Amino acid sequence: MVGSGSLFAEVPSNAESEQIVALFSAPGVKIERIVSTGQATPASEWLDQDWTEWVALCSGSAGVRFEGEATPRTLEPGDYLLIPAHTRHRVEWTDLTQPTIWLAALVDVR
Repeated sequence: MVGSGSLFAEVPSNAESEQIVALFSAPGVKIERIVSTGQATPASEWLDQDWTEWVALCSGSAGVRFEGEATPRTLEPGDYLLIPAHTRHRVEWTDLTQPTIWLAALVDVR
């Protein structure tokens, strides 16, 4: 089946929580569009996922910090990260002036 769409369609400009839309899934892989409008990981928490995640920033900006790093990595459109499973990280901030759109590929999703 052929599918099509736009990563920039129906993007919320202000939402209480991140919007996650599944674009594709098959055994062992999932592709998602994530829209952040200022959200961040709570200060006392780290993300520790059972899957490897490749994420690219399409618009907006964000700061992502990995455990053991003193400062967050600033991401701008076109930047990407490969986050191996169980690599503790956190989203320190996302753009407050425009939606931050992420394209994420989750591998070996359980």
